[in-house]
Amino acid sequence: MYRVSASRALRAKSVYDKSSTSLASLTLSRLNHSIPFATVDAEELSGAHPAEVQSFVQGKWIGSSNHNTLLDPLNGEPFIKVAEVDESGTQPFVDSLSQCPKHGLHNPFKSPERYLLYGDISTKAAHMLALPKVADFFARLIQRVAPKSYQQAAGEVFVTRKFLENFCGDQVRFLARSFAIPGNHLGQQSHGYRWPYGPVTIVTPFNFPLEIPLLQLMGALYMGNKPLLKVDSKVSIVMEQMMRLLHYCGLPAEDVDFINSDGKTMNKILLEANPRMTLFTGSSRVAEKLALDLKGRIRLEDAGFDWKVLGPDVQEVDYVAWQCDQDAYACSGQKCSAQSMLFVHENWSKTPLVSKLKELAERRKLEDLTIGPVLTFTTEAMLEHMENLLQIPGSKLLFGGKELKNHSIPSIYGALEPTAVYVPIEEILKDSKTYELVTKEIFGPFQIVTEYKKDQLPLVLEALERMHAHLTAAVVSNDPIFLQEVIGNSVNGTTYAGLRGRTTGAPQNHWFGPAGDPRGAGIGTPEAIKLVWSCHREVIYDYGPVPQGWELPPST
Repeated sequence: MYRVSASRALRAKSVYDKSSTSLASLTLSRLNHSIPFATVDAEELSGAHPAEVQSFVQGKWIGSSNHNTLLDPLNGEPFIKVAEVDESGTQPFVDSLSQCPKHGLHNPFKSPERYLLYGDISTKAAHMLALPKVADFFARLIQRVAPKSYQQAAGEVFVTRKFLENFCGDQVRFLARSFAIPGNHLGQQSHGYRWPYGPVTIVTPFNFPLEIPLLQLMGALYMGNKPLLKVDSKVSIVMEQMMRLLHYCGLPAEDVDFINSDGKTMNKILLEANPRMTLFTGSSRVAEKLALDLKGRIRLEDAGFDWKVLGPDVQEVDYVAWQCDQDAYACSGQKCSAQSMLFVHENWSKTPLVSKLKELAERRKLEDLTIGPVLTFTTEAMLEHMENLLQIPGSKLLFGGKELKNHSIPSIYGALEPTAVYVPIEEILKDSKTYELVTKEIFGPFQIVTEYKKDQLPLVLEALERMHAHLTAAVVSNDPIFLQEVIGNSVNGTTYAGLRGRTTGAPQNHWFGPAGDPRGAGIGTPEAIKLVWSCHREVIYDYGPVPQGWELPPST
């Protein structure tokens, strides 16, 4: 099944480098052997040619007698052995973090040449990802462990490369730009500096195996921290290979540790190593536990039940339908920014919007991975949730709601057609139990659709106010008064407004992160890096001179 899926997907036009479209996939395959850092062949990775993933600590790669054998999400074959550190093997990681001082590996007063070093590393790594054979290698590897279309996988590589390009040369030291304020008298000035935390940890999920961990890792390093990185074991092979690329590009071996483990073992390390800051991207349940365990020394980019509101001004129905399909079902809905609820103004009900959504959803096929395995929900769990929703008065299945046909996806994963369930807005707000059911996040190809009349915008705003996750949102309207009303009465940290509003597809050129929570983390931009990976330090210089004729004053 994967061979068919990959061969069809690889014929698609690449989004990361138009110049590479002239290269046939066979040529790229022949070039894979020349990738200097790679220890796996993404195209050959299978039950017949399994791979092993290692951890990295104190400057060396290590194995383990404890292996987590991963099943191929497309056919169930054991195809990757992850050497996971168990609770008896945590001490080297604790010791490595403990050796980093609170003032970090570099700061504005200590080893400032390292800012330049990381500008150079970013330049070299960006150059590597710009090579078609390297970009193709990572795109294919992403597809093998987190199946998504080639365009989606290549887009992840593209965003990662552009991020690295943004922090080449002097751009890393510009992140540490300080400021000075005149003092009260001659010789006094106050200076504000961005200061590292020192030992830090990064925990990231499966859905973006390269982009999320790499962007957060480099941000931590740029600011002078020493990170321990843990990526979900289901996809950690991608970041293991990226670590090898970074070493090839000059990353000092002692600057980063990389661990494969289960959650219990990682929690043990966090409690014993006492990192000064932890970045967690993942489920709200785990996020809240870590916030307590780490006594608040944490930044979160947790789950997102993300919404889109279609305003009263109907236009470009085909485009809006296409964007809704992309937001809800690209990557099989496994994005923290995926469109989970669509609020449709009654004016749109006079258009073929819903029928177009159904047609677009039905175009998605397992063969090209435009729909694929759901890695955190089983088929049964998603269908059970759908049945519970259909018990709500007035609800109905708009499309989907069936298991994918002719698949070999293992039962531990999900295989569901793109699905949409309509629930009346009055019923959604009827009581807290119904609201919690409707707003339960299903990390898969599943969305809720509801309709509101022109005098029911307050009900929409009430529904938004009651949500507890505030990551992305879209207000699809070019009506400035409507935009003002919805944006002014909502919270989501990354909100797209206007006719082309979307919830997904965040590039590297703007902030991406939640709002409404002081623990909220951002990713990708200078502001996000400084917020997450540094703190403010003020140094007040007071050289004198002491005023002439100064005399000892009375005690105060």
